[in-house]
Formats: sequence, C-alpha cells, structure tokens
Amino acid sequence: MYNNPVYNNRYENSTEQLKRAEIIIPLGSQTFSKSKVVYPVGISPLFAQKAKGSYVWDIDGNKYLDLVNSLAAVTLGHRNKRVDRAVKKQMKRGVVFSLPGVLESEVAELIVQTVPSAEMVRFAKNGTDATSAAIRIARAYTNRDHIAFCGYHGWQDWYIGATNRNKGVPQEVSELTHKFIYNDLKSLKDIFEFYPNKVACVIMEPMNSQYPINNFLTEVKTICQKYGAVLIFDETITGYRFNKGGAQSEFNVIPDLTTLGKGIANGYPLSVVAGKKELMMEMENIFFSGTFGGELLSLAAAKEVVTMHLKHNISLQLTEIGKKISLGVEKLILEHNLDSVLKISGHPTWKFLNWSAINDMDIATIKTFFLQQMFSVGMLVSSTHNLSLSITDRQIEFILNSYNAVFGDLRNVLEDGTLKDNLHADPIKPIFNLR
Repeated sequence: MYNNPVYNNRYENSTEQLKRAEIIIPLGSQTFSKSKVVYPVGISPLFAQKAKGSYVWDIDGNKYLDLVNSLAAVTLGHRNKRVDRAVKKQMKRGVVFSLPGVLESEVAELIVQTVPSAEMVRFAKNGTDATSAAIRIARAYTNRDHIAFCGYHGWQDWYIGATNRNKGVPQEVSELTHKFIYNDLKSLKDIFEFYPNKVACVIMEPMNSQYPINNFLTEVKTICQKYGAVLIFDETITGYRFNKGGAQSEFNVIPDLTTLGKGIANGYPLSVVAGKKELMMEMENIFFSGTFGGELLSLAAAKEVVTMHLKHNISLQLTEIGKKISLGVEKLILEHNLDSVLKISGHPTWKFLNWSAINDMDIATIKTFFLQQMFSVGMLVSSTHNLSLSITDRQIEFILNSYNAVFGDLRNVLEDGTLKDNLHADPIKPIFNLR
C-alpha cells in the first residue's frame, strides 16, 4: 500500500518536525540509527519529547516501552536517580576545567579494578573516538598498517572505508582494512598469510549476535600472539552490560586493548580506551587529545554506574531480565508458527531479531510491517533488545503481550498474502553493508 503519509495521524508532529529538521540538518538527525533510515516516515515516532525509567514519549504524546534504550547507551533506565544526583552534584562544581579533574583518576581506577585488560585508561566521547585511538596505538606499537576487523566499529575512515558507505574515504585507506568472519578462524588466518608482517591488529566485538564456539576467542588471541599483532576488543556495547568486566570477563579471554562506551555512564557521553601499560604509554607519543575527554558530568555519571556494578551485580540482574523476555518471545514465535521468519540470538542483555524472507515477502518488507505494528501498540524496538535495569516483571508482561498481538497480525497477513496491503510506508533499507 505505502500510501498513508501519517499513519492514523498518530505521528503527525513527528512528520512535520522532520520536514523542519531536514532543512538545516542533513538526514534530520545526528545519528543514522535514530533517523528515517531506521524509522520509516509515517508509521514511526521520529522525535522524542522525554524519557523516564523504561519509557519514552514522542512529540505526539505517544508513550512507548523502550527496548532501544538510546542504542544500548542506557543500562539502568532513563534518568536514573542515583546517576542524575551525582551529575547534579558535580554540576555545582563545574563541567569542564582548565586543568584535569580528580574524577579522571577516580573513574580510571574503577575501570582498572573491574576490566581485566585495563592497566591504564584514557577517556573520549564516543565509540569511534575510542576504537580509532586503539587502532592508532596498535599501528604505532607494531609499526604496521593493516587491520583485521570483525563487527561494527564506528564512522572513521579506517573502518567505514570497508563498507559500501565509503564515499570520501581514500582507496588507499580502505585497502588497509580487512574483514574476517566471527567463529571462522580460517578467514582470520588468511588475512595474516596474505599480508605477512603487515597486520598491526585484530579489532573485534568479542560477541555480537553469536556466542563464540570452539574456543574461538582464545584461538584469535593465539593467532595474534603468533603473528605479533595487537588484539583489541571493542566492548562499546558488551562492556558493563554482559558483565562488569565486559565480555572478556564473561569468556575469560583478555585482550591487549579494550574500548568501552555505551554501558559506562547510563547515557552520558563517555568512551574509554584501556589496556596494557606498555601499549597505553604510546598515548604519550601519538596525538590523542580532546578538550572534552575529561568532561566531569559524564565522569560523575560513570563513577556512579561502575560503583553500582561493584555493589549490586547489575549485569546479572540485566541477564535475568533478558532471559525472561527472550524465553517468552521464543515461545510466542513457535506458537504463531513464525520460526521460519524470525529467530532471536545473542546474549540475554543484547538480543538480535534475525528476519528471513518467506514466499514473495522480502526481509525489509516483513521487518517494516513488524515495526509499524510494534510502534502502534506502544513498543519502541528496532533490530535488537537493548535492555535496561528499569524493566519490571509487569513491563515484561506488557512486552510479551505486545509481541503476541503483533505476531498474530504478522502471521495473518503472511498467511492471506495481504502484508503489503496493510503496510503504510516504504520498506526500510540497510544503513550500510560490509564489503
């Protein structure tokens, strides 16, 4: 159908605000994953008004239970009282000084206490800052240029040049970055053999949608040691989510360098590069410097978040919430005979929705219908479940009831062939694909 510009007028203000934003903001958003590329115009909330705990409200006044949680940056719930209290206290003292603040050392000490690979720490503002700094350290330390990667690592040239969104990236830069496949050791070994003595580092998400099998992470570390490459774990999402020590603690494989970000400050902008002292001391030789790396409101938030992890085992609580939701969703998938269309995978705190085409229905069309229906019943969800501690048993019940209703809708339109007739927007498209 694709013919209703504002679905039941539910998103009228969002749609009008997008028109306003696009005049002065490319894409109408600062982040691809928060934009019309992911949220189809006319069937989606496009702008948020406020958030509290497990909920977010759009500018049309619609209320949603939030399973996006600021792209996994919020782990405790929106506006957590303890975190916001610490931030307000610091605000009275100042936001950023002309000299380093003591909080920089205090938070660094907490990270060293919790993350096994961390002997020294530097701060930045987003995941791309941290991963790019880690790459530069590895190149400086090894005096090599090539990079082997697995997963998503940000927007900088060294990484995004390996995707189909490589416009503006010199070909010479793109040719230095090489993808390997998770749980496929041969794909990594092939890179080292094709570029002997040229690979500076392996950078990877220690876990994404799949669990490591056959000692995969241990074997990756062994390969790095054999070829003299630096092992970098990008724990921007897994850190302070899977475990207070990150996925490296969960799987007991310790990298040389670690990057952290989304889980550390409950939505306040902060990222981390941490690792072995011998490597981190390269920071005194390379140039990695930012005015806001020592910004104190985010550090105050991080101090409170990490302290809560040490006292209350936050990651275990998140895992238990995730297990209840994922078990319930898996049961509903089977009950609605949708197991050939949808499977969920990943860690309980970060579950992936994996769609498959069926009959003449492609993945994008099916997923767009799913999003349309979920938004309409008050669920904000995208491709993953990014859980927060604020989700209660009552809210889990709401989540599962919502899935039950939407799965019923999806099953019906797939069975009678009317999915396209009941879709009120163009299907979404991937943000980018890896080469």
